[in-house]
Order: sequence, then C-alpha cells, then structure tokens
Amino acid sequence: MPGFQGRPMRSALGGPRVLLRRLREVMAEPVSAQDRLDKIVVLIAANMVAEVCSVYVLRVDGTLELYATEGLNRSAVHLTVMRIDEGLVGTVAREAEPISLSNAQAHPAFSYRPETGEEIYHSFLGVPILRAGNTLGVLVVQNRAHRSYTEEEIEALQTTAMVLAEIIASGELTALALPGAEPAARRPLHLTGSALSEGIGLGHVVLHEPRIEVTKVIADDVPAELDRVDHAVQTLRASIDIMLEDEGVARVGEHREILEAYRMFAHDRGWINRMREAVMTGLTAEGAVERVQSDTRARMLRMTDPYLRERMHDLDDLANRLLRQLTGRAGGPEKMALPDNAIIVARNMSPAALLDYDRTRIRGLVLEEGAATSHLTIVARALNIAAVGHIENIVGLVDAGDPIIVDGVSGEVHVRPPTDVEGVYVEKVRFRAKRLEQYAALRDVPTVTKDGVAIDLHLNAGLLVDLPHIDETGASGIGLFRTELQFMIASAFPRTNEQLKLYRAVLDAADGRPVVFRTLDIGGDKVLPYMRAIEEENPALGWRAIRLGLDRPGLLRSQVRALLRAANGRELRLIFPMVAAVEEFDKARHIVERELTHLRRHGHGLPERVLVGVMLEVPSLLFQLDALFERIDFASVGSNDLVQFLFAADRGNPRVADRFDPLSPPALNALKTIADAAERHGKQVTLCGELASRPLEALALAAIGYRKLSLSPASYGPVKAMFLDLDLGAVSALVKPLLNGEAYIPSLRPHLKAFAETTGLPL
Repeated sequence: MPGFQGRPMRSALGGPRVLLRRLREVMAEPVSAQDRLDKIVVLIAANMVAEVCSVYVLRVDGTLELYATEGLNRSAVHLTVMRIDEGLVGTVAREAEPISLSNAQAHPAFSYRPETGEEIYHSFLGVPILRAGNTLGVLVVQNRAHRSYTEEEIEALQTTAMVLAEIIASGELTALALPGAEPAARRPLHLTGSALSEGIGLGHVVLHEPRIEVTKVIADDVPAELDRVDHAVQTLRASIDIMLEDEGVARVGEHREILEAYRMFAHDRGWINRMREAVMTGLTAEGAVERVQSDTRARMLRMTDPYLRERMHDLDDLANRLLRQLTGRAGGPEKMALPDNAIIVARNMSPAALLDYDRTRIRGLVLEEGAATSHLTIVARALNIAAVGHIENIVGLVDAGDPIIVDGVSGEVHVRPPTDVEGVYVEKVRFRAKRLEQYAALRDVPTVTKDGVAIDLHLNAGLLVDLPHIDETGASGIGLFRTELQFMIASAFPRTNEQLKLYRAVLDAADGRPVVFRTLDIGGDKVLPYMRAIEEENPALGWRAIRLGLDRPGLLRSQVRALLRAANGRELRLIFPMVAAVEEFDKARHIVERELTHLRRHGHGLPERVLVGVMLEVPSLLFQLDALFERIDFASVGSNDLVQFLFAADRGNPRVADRFDPLSPPALNALKTIADAAERHGKQVTLCGELASRPLEALALAAIGYRKLSLSPASYGPVKAMFLDLDLGAVSALVKPLLNGEAYIPSLRPHLKAFAETTGLPL
C-alpha cells in the first residue's frame, strides 16, 4: 500500500480500544475455531492498517505453525512450520521480546518461505503471545513499505496478543491440529525434580495460592480503569508501609528485606506507568496487571542470575497482591473445597498450610522449592502424600484442574499426561499396592537379621490419622510423637483438656506399647498461626523448642500437666527438643517434677512410671554425653537437625540442603559417638530422624550400633524387609574400617550400595 509509506500506522477502525471491543464480539460468536482466528487476523490488519497479520502457534514438538493469516497466501495456513531457532518469528518466540524492523529481509535471522508470498513485505512487527510468562505463539503484522513501528503500535499489538493467549490456552485450537502437533499451551509436560516423599499420586492440580483468573480484559471505561489502577496501587503501598511499621517486624532480617523489596517495586514509576499504558490500549486494570507481569516474567525466566530470578517471585507476589486488591480478595487466597484426588502445587508452603487442607483428598504435592528434610516434607511423609520438589516454574506451567501425576519415588512429574503414560502409572500404583500387601504379610514376623540381631522398629507420628498405622505395621510402638502438629492445625491454642484428649487417644491406640512424646518443637519454620511470629535472622538457630518452653514456662507446664494426666496408671515417656546444654535438661526436668507434685497435692492420678529424655540434635551435646546420660532415662537422636547443624547447611535451603551426605564419615562418626555413649551408660537410644526411614541409611545406622529406629509409616515395610535379609555382622565389618581408616572417604554410600547389590539386599 504505497500511500502509507513513511507514515506511522493510524487506526482505520478507531484505535486499539475499538479493536478490543470488536475482538470481544468475535470471541462471543458461535463459530468454529478456524473461523474465529480468520476473523481476528482480518480485524487486526484493518485496525492497524497493516497489509499482513498472521498468527503462529507454538506446537508440542517445539515448532511454530501458521494458524491464520490475512495478507499472506491462505494455502500456507497449517502448512508453514518453522523451528523455534529459525527466522524472525522463531526469534520472537525464543526471546519472548517484540521485534520491530523497517527492512526485515536484511536481518540475519530472516527466513524466506516461498509458499507464504511474503517476499514483497519489508517492514515487520512481531510480538510474543504470552501467558504467565510462557510463550504460546507469535503475532505478526507486516507492510510493504520500509517503515518503523511506533512504541504505541507495539504496545497495541502486545495487548491484542494477550487476548489471543487466552484463546490458545483454552484448548479451543486443539481440534485444528494433527496428532503430535497440538498447541503447546496444553501440551503434556514431563518434568524432573527431587523426590521428597515416596508414593505415586494421580489427580488434578489445585494451586495453593491460585493466580487470580482475569475474566474481563477489555475495558468499557478507560478513565475509570485508570482510576482503579491508581487506587489499588495506593492501597497496596499503604498496606506494605503498615507491615513495615508493625512493631512485630524486626528492624533487620530476611522478612524485612522482602517487604522493603515489595515497597521498592510498589513505588517504581516504570512499573506503574507500564500498567497505565496497558490500560490506555483498552485493557481493564486487572488485564493490565496481568499483561505487564506476564511480559516481565517472560524476560526474567530467561535470566540465569539467581538473584534476579528470585526477584521474579517477589514481582509475582506483588502482582497477585495488586490483583487481589482489584478483585476485592485482598485477604489472601480463598480456601476451596478440594476435588477428589487433589495434587497441591505451590512455590513453597508451611507445614501448617498443608495441614489446613482436607488430607483425605490429597494425593500429591509438587513444589518449586522444598527439601528432603524440611518440616513440610516430614508432614507430607507422615500423611503418606507423594511429594516432589525443585520443579522450576511449576506454578506458571499448570492451570487449576489440569491432570497431573506425581512420582515421589523417581522425582518425576507429568502434567497433562498422555493416555499411555497414565496407563503406565496406573499399573505402577497397582504394583505398589501389591508390594504393600507383601510388606503387610511381614506384620507379625519379628524384625531379626539373618545373623540373629533383633532390631526394634517404631513409628513417627503426630496426628490421630497416624495411629492406625501401629496395628497395620505391627510396630513396637511410637518412637516419636510430634505434639506440635496438633497446635499447628488448630485455629487457637489447644486448651489443656483438648491436649489431654489427644494424648489419651494416642496411648489408647498404642495399647500398652511405648509412646515417646516430644514436647512442643515450635519456632523456625513451624509457626503457630495464632501466635505472633518473632522475626529472626537465623530462625533455625533461634528462639524455638525447649528455649521457648523454658522462657515461657506456663506453655511448657500446661503441656506437661496434660501429658501426666493422660498417662494416669500408664508409663509416660517424655523428651525435650533442641537441648543444647545439660542445665537446660535439668530445668526442664524440674518442671516435670513440679507438675507431678501439683497433681499429687490435688489428688489426681499419676502415671505408673515417668521416663524423661532429650532429643540429641545439637552438636554441643556430643561433648556432654557422659554428664547427660547420667541424668536422662533415655535419648532420641534427631538426625535431621543434627546433620544440619553439624554441616551448617540449612535443610530448608535447596541450594545447600543436599551438599553434605549424612552417610559421610563426619556424620556417621557423630552418630556412632552417641550410640557408644548410650551403651556405656546402659541407656536406650533411638534414632527417629528421617535417616531411619530410608533402607540404605537404616542399614548404615544398624552397622554403627543402633538397634532402635523410629520411621515414617510408609517406610516401615521396606526397612523391615531389608533387615530380615541382612547379615549385620558382614556390613558392620565393612563399615568399621571405612570410618576409622586413614584414607579420606567422602561418603560410605557407594560402598553400602555395592554391598547391597552383591548380597541381593532389597533397598
């Protein structure tokens, strides 16, 4: 169209706002998917006074297919296909950035396709079709004239691409595709992360903090939408300022740094101006927030700097906060009724948040973060929920309701799985059920190794739903009952009578078998929702567990009193967590003695016997073992925290959690030191950390002297089956010289694996 040479494009139909309204009308028409796309490209071309408008859709095989065009040869539709590393269209898709050229054919990335007839068009403007930062396709306009497209024109085309993204993501175009060439928006995904909790879960996605679904993107009243953006931003800024001024927020620390980052972003004029500009193109306030954040996310997903990637999460959160302001849901995500077979998907979450859900409906958990020894993972194992972590950008790759499979054994996640993959996993579930039947058959078989050494296996528990596992497995008892879980799922602090009822139920379920109750281990990442959180620089090393109990003796006394009353006429075993010095145990035991005196004075029944011990999980106790074992009745080793503190590696930080192997000589020698001291003093010691729940690690523990282990219910069968086939003398003879030898060995893991393979030991 020579008459347009050298002039900025001007709208033939009244600008982008009119275009968006016309698009809304087309989207509402009862026409086929192809007819809808054909009408859309005609509208865009006419509105932007372009001779060509084309829509390319990213396919499951990673190529881009021409789905609709106005101006190019119509016969090329669904025939023109290019790789994502090919041509200008491929560059736009790959980089997720607009490309504007006055002479496209001179660009080194230009790829000529004769079937399209585009050789006569020189100027080129391509924008990515984005949703949640993920590229779904490319929208292109072209003109014969050598001309430059304005910023306003680029912005208008990006806004239009947002509408196309919703069409592609809806799955409407799938019917137009050949098998194996469907749009990538709904493609099956095979993702690999870290296995956190064993099991296989088949179900549908439930987003823990669901994105606000923007249902109306086209504005009716642009000035009103601008006012809504301004008001929402002002409210957001004020809420962040209030949080920062709260006396409960520490003056320094990670939490404050996050809020300060939020405040910085919320006051960034560039961010606000981009949203206002998006509204000016005809979007609603919500649509503008989503458009700007999707563009930002697309750029940041392609960055390798971990700091900048972390800021992406901050911006995601800020955008969600703003959307909640705009939609009237500023109080946070709504609790929804879970579907059957729910798979919870989250960036990360607290143990309390997981316990908020109806656990009978949860089949799996998928996290962007997560660590094998985090408290969230421990709770997931206790609930027998398959869990996988370290799945990058999983929140942006799925939609609520998507079919999903979680393999907590291999660490694999299948999103929208093909029928054949689903069939394979259905068989896997059946096979696991068969294995569980085989383990169940071992229920009444004593746990004795092939060379006659008895191993006492107990269960870790913390909820009433755990109690039936005692009878199901034939366990010797409960080696660790985490009392804090009751407090974490309650909406208010449980009264003494409520605690009393739970503790009695636990002892009743044990039916005479020993139960070890751990007093409240709160703090760190276990925050009670009804208690004000204390912000600390290093919460794992801070005010938690016994430290909190001794500083707030009323809290500890009320729990001890409930435990003593619940054990009326029965044995009570009680341990204190996070003890770092002998005098802390002395103070805690004194509280128990005071409560016993109180109960006697008021005529209450007393336990038949009270045994008091400590959790050995702070390395300082390794140098106080003789003095400690003279005072305590028994001990339990918390290997999760002990290894964390031993290596100064935060178990909740995925960057360092797996950096040090618990089967390395330093960790095993520390654990052996405890076992040897217990034997010298004639005291029982149980290892109740997650090490005991993995057959290979349980093998190592037995080799260094542990004869009592407490493990998760799901691990009971595999660990027991391993011990029944084990020659303990042989593995002990292997381990001893490796631990005491002069040669440096980074880990005993390969040696133990080789032993298991050679002897046919089931792991």
